[in-house]
Amino acid sequence: MRSEMSSMWNLWHGCHKISAGCQHCYVYRGDAKRGIDSSVVTQTKNFDLPVRKKRNGEYKIPSGTEMMTCFTSDFFVEDADPWRPEAWAMIRERNDLHFMMITKRIHRLQECIPEDWGDGYEHVTICCTVENQDRADDRLPVYKAAPVKHKIIICEPLLGPVDLSPYLDDTIGQVVVGGESGKEARICDFDWVMNIQRVCVERNISFWFKQTGARFVKDGILYHIKRHFQHSQARKANINFFSVPSLFP
Repeated sequence: MRSEMSSMWNLWHGCHKISAGCQHCYVYRGDAKRGIDSSVVTQTKNFDLPVRKKRNGEYKIPSGTEMMTCFTSDFFVEDADPWRPEAWAMIRERNDLHFMMITKRIHRLQECIPEDWGDGYEHVTICCTVENQDRADDRLPVYKAAPVKHKIIICEPLLGPVDLSPYLDDTIGQVVVGGESGKEARICDFDWVMNIQRVCVERNISFWFKQTGARFVKDGILYHIKRHFQHSQARKANINFFSVPSLFP
């Protein structure tokens, strides 16, 4: 079982917008308030966080921690190519942690993985994010064939109806869905969410409705939901699903 402990590891910061889901990126919004250019990718002061040690020689990050990796960038962004081998070395060293990363650049996976990757590291989850049918049809065939041990599809921000049925099999551990936050958020329709949920239930794949987003449509009615209620309102929908192991081999 995974530990309940988690830690954020943003080893580089900044990214480049590549598709519709990036339009109102939360990193760009936050950086703009501080006068930071989000399109400039820089290594952070926490680059070596997983391997830092205490005076007694123990790692500062305890064994079993889930490391939320590169959430203010993309682990596979081109600008970080010179730093990624060292990042993989730290991930390899800390095989007692679990690293989770989310990417829109799944097409770059094969050229960015280390030589000993094989069919994936057991302690690494690579999530692929898609926001509409166009991006699903572009990224998910690549993702489905990718050598990754643990896979999660992230439909966030969900910007339209998405049919995931061609891409869901027993290699996908979970599907996460969420609307868009921020003042310029685009609509998320509950019908789109439920269509994805139904397919996940049919395929016995875990489903998590993470957040409604700021502009949420249900039964044809548009709701403006404040940021601090978007997660709780999603939970109240009571549509999350946890897959169960098959009784048959």
